[in-house]
Amino acid sequence: MRRELAQWQADLAAAKVGRKTVSIARDSDDLTRVGPGTVMGDFMRQYWIPAAISSELKTDGDPMRLMLLGEKLIAFRDSSGRVGVMDHRCPHRCASLFLGRNEENGIRCVYHGWKFDAEGNCVDMPSVPPHQDFKGKVKAKAYKTAERNGLIWVYMGNRQAAPPLPMIEPSLLPAHDMTVSFVQRSCNWMQAMEGDIDTAHFGFLHVGEKKIEDFDPDDMLRYTVLNRAPEYHVADAPWGTTYAAYRPAEEGGTYWRFANYMFPFWTQTPQGEFATHVGARAWVPMDDNTTMHVHIHWASAKPSVRTVKKDGTLLLHVNRVHQYQPNTTDWHGRWRLANNEANDWGIDRNAQRDGRLYTGISNIHLQDQAVTESMGPITDHAFEHLGPSDRMIARTRRRALLAARAFRDTGTPPPGVDDPAVFMRSRSGYFILKEGADWRDAYAQQVDAAERPVPMPQAAE
Repeated sequence: MRRELAQWQADLAAAKVGRKTVSIARDSDDLTRVGPGTVMGDFMRQYWIPAAISSELKTDGDPMRLMLLGEKLIAFRDSSGRVGVMDHRCPHRCASLFLGRNEENGIRCVYHGWKFDAEGNCVDMPSVPPHQDFKGKVKAKAYKTAERNGLIWVYMGNRQAAPPLPMIEPSLLPAHDMTVSFVQRSCNWMQAMEGDIDTAHFGFLHVGEKKIEDFDPDDMLRYTVLNRAPEYHVADAPWGTTYAAYRPAEEGGTYWRFANYMFPFWTQTPQGEFATHVGARAWVPMDDNTTMHVHIHWASAKPSVRTVKKDGTLLLHVNRVHQYQPNTTDWHGRWRLANNEANDWGIDRNAQRDGRLYTGISNIHLQDQAVTESMGPITDHAFEHLGPSDRMIARTRRRALLAARAFRDTGTPPPGVDDPAVFMRSRSGYFILKEGADWRDAYAQQVDAAERPVPMPQAAE
């Protein structure tokens, strides 16, 4: 116990928690600000970013406003099916290309007719006399794009040749065997993401009203209800950080829940059997105060959480059907939930009072959304008092901050950018092992034995 306490204190100190307000404010800014020229923003631009579902863009269809890392962009699919993503401002006089005509393999500005292809090249300048044409000297600020299995990716970095796409396991699945959902969240990416690497909240926010008699003997959630205060191991990993939360189980066993943070904004949660739990979530910053949650999951895997109690009645917390507002064309108009701060996230105070729902909010995603949005656009880290259950939070902040500053200060390559296969060793989920097993050895054994809908890459000889 003393060793665990000492490690917790070291994690908090390394994350600069409890130090001078000026230091905390500097760290917080470096972690949360994502615009051009910021520490985290420049770091994230070195990675491919999942930006849209392929079906959002139609051939020669309407351009779509796209906010990424604080930049106002437009996305369109040209006549040949290629995706273009570029600054929304026409490089002529800055009129928005959102108003443009998507036609004949390019986007044409309606102000003076200048036209740009998907790579940003100016291909027509009809308002300029032919002998004064200078289209070869003008280029829109366009970003590299890629499509894989129903997702559109954008690379916003400055490398002449983009790095390979990341090998995030569920994103490698064919589109027919992969479920994808987008949900916009009105808060900073870091506080949104941290909810995924904090298993202690599950026993309260999501199953606070549940009792042990609600579960079958083989339902692993019963251990969360039996012991709502897990202990932790936390460590850096090649892909980011890892935690192993543990609770005692029957017959001398230990119930383990593993989860991961993966650079720069990915998580893997422990809500499923480790062997078949193939899923990942991206917390993509739209700007400093808004995040797009991208959830990718293996469609053929077992359900991650049982949906009924032992008596056959519905477990209310497992409602995961999103109720969206209609999409609009404004900068924050995509994938917004119907329940939000304006209507108190649909909280039912009667259900909260009579014990039907601990939170009064029936949707598991919305429960997380409510608490993270309620913190404000960007959490005031100087106001926090982190505890032992926040070791993964502290470790992850430190890991992300040090990596981003190393890139800024020395050009150290961001982890995983040039070695995308490193993410394939990252897996999350739960399992039970006999007490006394080393947690790192247990993790490695479970990874080696896990089902692989996508083959592991072969090591170079």
